[in-house]
Amino acid sequence: MSHSCMHRLPALTLLFLTWFSALAAEPFAIPRPGKLFTFPRDHGSHPEFRIEWWYVTGHLFTAEQKRFGFQATFFRRATGITRGKSGSGSFDSSQIYLAHMALLDTSTGKFIHQERLNREGWDAGSGSDTLKVHNGNWSLRFAGDSKVPDTMTLAGSIRGEAAFSLTLTPQKPLVIFGENGVSRKGGSPDAASHYLTWPRLAVTGSLRTGGDSHQVTGSAWMDHEISSSQLAGDQAGWDWACLQLDDGREIMAYRMRRRDGSMDPHSTLAWVSTGGSPVHIAPPAFQWEVTGTWTSPATKANYPVRIRITAPDPATGAETSYSLEPLAENQELQGGNTGLAYWEGACRVRDAAGRECGRAFLELAGYAGDLSVHLK
Repeated sequence: MSHSCMHRLPALTLLFLTWFSALAAEPFAIPRPGKLFTFPRDHGSHPEFRIEWWYVTGHLFTAEQKRFGFQATFFRRATGITRGKSGSGSFDSSQIYLAHMALLDTSTGKFIHQERLNREGWDAGSGSDTLKVHNGNWSLRFAGDSKVPDTMTLAGSIRGEAAFSLTLTPQKPLVIFGENGVSRKGGSPDAASHYLTWPRLAVTGSLRTGGDSHQVTGSAWMDHEISSSQLAGDQAGWDWACLQLDDGREIMAYRMRRRDGSMDPHSTLAWVSTGGSPVHIAPPAFQWEVTGTWTSPATKANYPVRIRITAPDPATGAETSYSLEPLAENQELQGGNTGLAYWEGACRVRDAAGRECGRAFLELAGYAGDLSVHLK
């Protein structure tokens, strides 16, 4: 949630909402239409909102074409406790930070992940004037110059088994999803977010895993969402996908799942043109079809890990389908501090003829338990 990228409804977003719910006594801001974004300030944190996340997912390749999928997620959650009235020393309990790192080695199918949870202080925090977020020695921040101001660096590690240091460079403009600056997730006015995305980032850097060090290149997707509540009362979870097509376009799609299994009409699909302009399509004009499932041996949750998305192509008007196929079935993150599992995984994209035509990430939340129960 991350990757989050309802994000992009990230799966951990909703898990994040389960904590400290009894403490949230003060009102928080709600995304309003017509917001005038100011950068780099709006790439930073917005403590007037209850929840916020910076979510990066991507695909890495070595010179020998060894392939990895990775996820890096940073969450900020306001607890409702007044700043300075709790905590001690260098810590502040008004803001809580969660971070998640995950890595898939496609050559072995090995999937590893780690979670961190800290109060705001010397060990976790986010800048309010620019992109600068960290949790321990994990960090995501701007590192560009006047010529390439939006270049970012991402540093992460996973339980001593893997570590990476990556540079992320936008290949097309920032996208603001939704209508008039607001991305709706449900019928309730507060079930919404400001949703900012870099849909295609060039990645270079280093990766250490299994005792080996690699220089890597690849591509990534980054979401930044700002919200105070995302689920409507009759929703139990969501499925989200980001596709980077070989023709230079991208697709972001999510279906908000109601408790009766139907798709909420506030679900959406957005095509991003080669120039970076989004075109939104609402159901039933787009369809999300499950073509295969996987049952977790750990949680017994049954995840729809193979899907087909069908929508009219704005470039041609023709009905177009893309299938997502996981690079490994077991890409389940089994909770941790939250105790709620979800599936977030690297996928390949195939066209209607079965040809591989892109890379994707798929997120499946609410299959290991009704997430709406944890929001009450």
